[in-house]
Amino acid sequence: MSDTATTIPPSGISQITIEEEMRRSYLDYAMSVIVSRALPDARDGLKPVHRRILFAMKEGGYTSDKATRKSARIIGEVLGKFHPHGDQSVYDAMVRMAQDFSMRLTLVEGQGNFGSIDGDPPAAMRYTESRLTKAAEALLEDIDKETVDFQPNYDGQEQEPTVLPSRIPNLLVNGAGGIAVGMATNIPSHNLYEVVQGCLAYIDNPEISIDQLMEHIPGPDFPTAGFILGKGGIRQAYHTGRGSIMMRGRTHIEEVRNRDAIIITEIPFQVNKQRLVERIAELVNEKLIDGIADLRDESDRDGMRIVVECKRDAVTDVVLNQLYKHTPLQSSFGINMLALSHGRPQTMTLRDMIAAFVEFREEVITRRTVFDLMKARERAHVWIGLAVAVANIDEIIELIRKAADPNTAREQLMAKAWPVESIRPLIELINEPDSKIVDGKYFLTETQAKAILDLRLHRLTGLERDKIGDDLKEIALKIEEYVAILNSRDKLLEIMRAEMIEVRERFGTPRKTELVESEFEEDIEELIAREDMVVTVTSSGYIKRTPLATYRAQKRGGKGRAGMAMKDEDAIHDIFISNTHTPILFFSSRGIAYKLKVWKLPLGNPASRGKALVNILPLQEGETISTVLALPEDEGNWNQLNLMFATTAGNVRRNLLSDFQDVRANGKIAMKLEEEGERLIGVSVCREDQDVLLAAKNGKMIRFAVDDVRVFASRNSTGVRGMKLGAGDEIVSLSIIDHIDATAEERAAYLKRSRAGDDEEAANDEEVAGEVALSDERYAQLQAAEQLILTVTSKGFGKRASAYGYRITGRGGQGIVNNKDSSRNGTVVAAFPVTAQHQIMLVTTGGQIIRCPVQDIRVCSRSSLGVTIFKVGEGEEVVSVAAIVEAEVEVEGDTEA
Repeated sequence: MSDTATTIPPSGISQITIEEEMRRSYLDYAMSVIVSRALPDARDGLKPVHRRILFAMKEGGYTSDKATRKSARIIGEVLGKFHPHGDQSVYDAMVRMAQDFSMRLTLVEGQGNFGSIDGDPPAAMRYTESRLTKAAEALLEDIDKETVDFQPNYDGQEQEPTVLPSRIPNLLVNGAGGIAVGMATNIPSHNLYEVVQGCLAYIDNPEISIDQLMEHIPGPDFPTAGFILGKGGIRQAYHTGRGSIMMRGRTHIEEVRNRDAIIITEIPFQVNKQRLVERIAELVNEKLIDGIADLRDESDRDGMRIVVECKRDAVTDVVLNQLYKHTPLQSSFGINMLALSHGRPQTMTLRDMIAAFVEFREEVITRRTVFDLMKARERAHVWIGLAVAVANIDEIIELIRKAADPNTAREQLMAKAWPVESIRPLIELINEPDSKIVDGKYFLTETQAKAILDLRLHRLTGLERDKIGDDLKEIALKIEEYVAILNSRDKLLEIMRAEMIEVRERFGTPRKTELVESEFEEDIEELIAREDMVVTVTSSGYIKRTPLATYRAQKRGGKGRAGMAMKDEDAIHDIFISNTHTPILFFSSRGIAYKLKVWKLPLGNPASRGKALVNILPLQEGETISTVLALPEDEGNWNQLNLMFATTAGNVRRNLLSDFQDVRANGKIAMKLEEEGERLIGVSVCREDQDVLLAAKNGKMIRFAVDDVRVFASRNSTGVRGMKLGAGDEIVSLSIIDHIDATAEERAAYLKRSRAGDDEEAANDEEVAGEVALSDERYAQLQAAEQLILTVTSKGFGKRASAYGYRITGRGGQGIVNNKDSSRNGTVVAAFPVTAQHQIMLVTTGGQIIRCPVQDIRVCSRSSLGVTIFKVGEGEEVVSVAAIVEAEVEVEGDTEA
C-alpha cells in the first residue's frame, strides 16, 4: 500500500478538526456553567442547586409545620432525584441558606451547628437537621397549580421546576454571588419591606425612574448590618448594574479599665470575624497601629463584641480610623448585577430587576387563575350532573336499579335526555361551555355519570340537595371572578398588590444596615494629630519618625544624646523636621519620585532603627533613596511654585511643583542622571524671585538666580550645569534663599559696618571697586532683609555668615571659597540659611545626635574657620544636619567650645 494513501473513516464516523471540537465543547461547557450552575434566575433569584434543594424539601414534606429531619436525608434526595453532583457542594449550598449572617431572609431552618461568622465550618450533614422556613414556602407557593414549567430531571425519571413561583422578590432580597465562565455576579441583599415598596411603586407607575425607585429602595441591606458610606456607588450600580460601595462596621467608645476602648458590634458583610481580630493583632505586632494596648473577642450568643483597648496616650479616633484603613472593618463591595433574564445572562439595573419580577408574578397569577378556573369548571361540571340527578332522583334510582351492571347504568344515564327546566338557572349561572342541551333536554357526560353512580345515599336528603345548589352558586361566583381576572389586567394587578402587601407584612423587618449620607473620603488624616516629627533616613535605607519633643536642646559643645542604634556599616543619611500632615517626596537613585504623608511613616523612639524603605516604597532591587523633600501642605498653589533639582555632579534643573502633584503608588520619573555614580543631592521648593545656593564638599559655594535655570517641560532630562566642580569634588547641599537688590558696594559697606566690632576681616570678603556711604535708612533696610548662612563641617565645626558675603554670579561658575581649612574643619556637610529662632540637629556616622540653638554659633565672615558645635568621637564624622524652628526649648548642659 502506498504511504500516501488516505485512510477512509468507517461508515457513520466523520472527521473533524480538534480546534473545532475544542471550540464547540468549551462553548457547551461555558453555557452549561452559566445557565445551569453559577448565575441566578432574575425571576426567583435562585441558582439551580438552591431551587432543587427547596423543591426536594417540599416534595419530601420537610416544611415549617413539621419537625426537622436529618440533613443527610434531604441531601440524599436532592442528589438522587435532581442534582447529580458532589454531596458536599449541595450541603454547603443548603447550609448557606440557613445562615442568618449570609442570607437577609433565611430559606432553611437549621438545627445544630451550621457554621459561624468566625468561619467555623458546619457540622457534618449526619449531625444536623433542617426544614423549610415560612419564607421558603412562600417561594414554593402555588407550584402545584401549573404556575411554572417543569422539565425532566437528569435521568428522565422525575420532573423538576425550571423556576419557582416566588411571591418574594428573592433576587434583590437575598442577593447572589457566583463565578461563571467569562462572567461573574455579585448582587447585594436588600430589605424586603423596601423592595416590596419599590415593586408596588413600579406596579402603580411602570414608567417610574430609577431615582424614584431609590426613594423606596435607598440601598442594600446586609444581614450583618453595619454602615454603607455614601450613595454614589449605590446610584451607579442601580443605574448601570455595576458599582462599588464602601461598607463599615459599627463601633462605639466605652471606658474599660480606665482606658478608652473601641467596641465593635457589627462588621461588614462577608467579613470573617476571627480573621478581622487576627488582622488587628498583626497590625499591632507590625507596629502599623501603635495605639492599641489590648485586644479580645467577647462575642457570645447574645451578640458580637470585639474589644480594642487603646493606650492611655493614644487618640481613640485616630486608632479607629487606622482600623478602618488597614483592616476589613471597612471593606468595599463590588456590585455586578448579572442574572439570567429570559434564559440569557444580562447585566440588570434596579428597574430591570423589579420589572422582571413583576412581569413574572403577572405570568404566575395568570397561570394560577387559568388553573383555578379549569378546576372550578371541572367541579361545576360534576355538580351540574349531581344537580340533574337530584332533580330527577326517582328516575335515576329506577334506571340504576334495573341496569345489569355499572357500565350499563353509566351508558343508559348518558343516553337518556333529562329535563333541566328546574336547574336551568344553575346551568346558565355556571355558563358551562361543554353542556349538552338539546331541545331543552340535558345529556350527561361520562364524568357526570360516574359521579352519579358514586353518589352516596345521604346526599339525597333534602338538606344535601339544597347544599348542592349552594355549592353550585359558590363555584359560579368563583368562575365569574376568575374570568374577570383574566379579562382585566387591573384586577390581576390588584391581586398582585394584595399578595405583595401580605408578604411585606409577614416577612418585612426593619433595616439593619445604616446608610451614611456623606461620601467616603480618606478621612484618617483629618483625625491625625498635628505634631512635629523628626524624620530620620539612614544610608542603608531605614526610615522612622520620632516626635520632636523627644529631643531636648543642649548648648553648643555638648556631647549630645544616644540616637539611632546603628550598624557599623550604616550611617545617618538625612534628617529633617516636618508636621505629621506634610507630604514627603522621596527621590531615588534611579531618578524616580515617590510620595507619602509623614504620618504614614513608621513611628520609633530615638534609639530605634526604623523600618526599611524597601518595605514602604516599591523600590526595585538595588534602588535607594537619594534625597527626601518635605512639601507644602496646601496643594492649591503648587502651580505657582517650582522645584529645583541638584545632583552631586553640579547639574541643576527646574520644574513646576505641580508636575509632582499626582504621584502614583509605583512612583513617577523625576530626573535623568547622566554620569555613573551621580545622584540627587537636593530638591527644594523655589520661586522665580529667589536665588540658588550650591555648596561643594571641598569648600566652595556658588549663588545664582533661580530664573537663570529655565523651567523644563520634561521630567526625563539631565538639566543644565549649576556649578563647575574640581576633581574629586561634589555638591553636598542645595539651598534656596531670598534675592536682595543691593549692589556689591552696598553689601561690602554693610558687612564692614555691621561686623566691625566682631571681626575685622568681615568686610574683606567682598571684592569691590570702592566703598559707598550707607544712610541709616538704607542700613536698616539691609539689616531687616539680611539672611545668615550656616555652614557645618564633618569635624563638627560651624559658622554663621551673612548672605551678603556670597555674591551673585552666573550659573555654571566655580564659585567662591566658603571653607578655607579642611584639614582642621573637615569637608563641608551642609550649608543653608538660618534665623535666630532656629535650632539645628546634627547626626554622626555613629548615630550620636545633638540639638542646639543656632544663636550659640557666632556670626563671622565667610572666610572664618568657625567654632566647635559638636565634639565628635574618635573616627566619627558629622553626616547630616537639619534645621529646627522652635520658639521655646528646654536647654540641657552648658559646655562651651
